[in-house]
Order: sequence, then structure tokens, then C-alpha cells
Amino acid sequence: IAGVHLDLPRAILGAARLDSGEVLLDDRPLSEWRRRELATRVGAVAQSEPLPFPMTVGELVGMGRYAHLGALESPSARDREAVEAALERCDVVELAERLVQTLSGGELQRVRIARALAQQPEALILDEPTGLDIRHEMGIMELLHGSAECGITVVLVTHHLDLASRFAERMLLMDQGRVAAEGPPRHVMSADILRAVYGWPVTVEEDRVTGSPRVVPGRGGS
Repeated sequence: IAGVHLDLPRAILGAARLDSGEVLLDDRPLSEWRRRELATRVGAVAQSEPLPFPMTVGELVGMGRYAHLGALESPSARDREAVEAALERCDVVELAERLVQTLSGGELQRVRIARALAQQPEALILDEPTGLDIRHEMGIMELLHGSAECGITVVLVTHHLDLASRFAERMLLMDQGRVAAEGPPRHVMSADILRAVYGWPVTVEEDRVTGSPRVVPGRGGS
């Protein structure tokens, strides 16, 4: 999902009131799902979050299993296996004993995604998970693309059109709360559509490396 003035992650997760329509999960309105039950099906990674007290990476990722545990129930072998698998999937095993507060921005994003994957969800919803240097940005996008190939539905909100075009199967372009375009990247990445949404002259070219559409901004007034 790309565009401006978005609050879709909170709306999709049932944390924002809708003016109209409803969000369905497995053909059931979100309001009919218990929060704990929903947390076993959908993982979320917010744009940022407070870390109020020191904890290790392993402890933070382990929090992804809370929805699967009963009151006062200790993690089982299955829970520990899910945490280990998530650490390995996100390539942060060697960080397991590090304090979260000592991580770089890219490391922290991978750890937060690992916590969501530890939930073993059917869907992941992420709000601007990149905004990093090229290496970490591409690493996160390839991680999410690999998760999608493993059968997880990935919904990613971003302002980075070229990244969305490169990795997404479908794009939803928002403009001031309305849908401006939806469909495969080659449909959404239309110069006419993007000019109207962003109010800036652009052309769209094919990236010679990836073959995906790429936005080239022009000069103002041109």
C-alpha cells in the first residue's frame, strides 16, 4: 500500500473506527474476533514503539508467543522452536543475548519482524518498516518477500513507490483517504495517476535491472 495520509494499518487491525465498510478475516468481521485469537492469526509491526525497560532480543521475540500461552503458562518446546525459527529467518540468532536498546535501526527492525513471525501468523501488516540504509532496506524487503513466498500474506504500508513496485504483486495507491488506483504495479505506476496524487511532474521508466516500473520525478512546473 502506498500513498499519502494513511491510517490503514490501524483500520485493518480494528484499532481505528471506520466511517463505512468493515474488515473481514476469513469472512468474519474483525469485531467478532477476540484480540488474543486475532493475535495468533495476524502479526503487526508498527512504525515505531516504546521500549520501556531493558530486555534481550530473545525476550522480545519470545513475546510473539504470548497469544498462544494460557494464563501463567510457561513456553513449551513448540514455543521455543517457533522463536528459534523466527530468529533464524530474520538472521538475528547471534543477537539473541543482546539488549534491544543497543541495536542499530536495521537490527531492531529485523528483530521486531522476528517477533511477529514468532506468532506464526497467516498475515503480516507492517507500517513503514524500511526508512533505513540500502543494505538494511533491501534485506528487510527480501525477508518479507521470502515470507510471502512461504505462504504468509504481507501487507506493507510505504511511501517508497519503487520498492513497492519491485516487490509487490499488487499495489493500492491512496490519496487523502481514498483509493486512487489498485492492481498490479504496472497498472498503478502510471505517470498520469502519480502526477494527480502527488501533484508533481513524474515519468515512469522500466528499471533495467529488475524490470519493474520506476518513478523519475521531474522539475516543479515542468
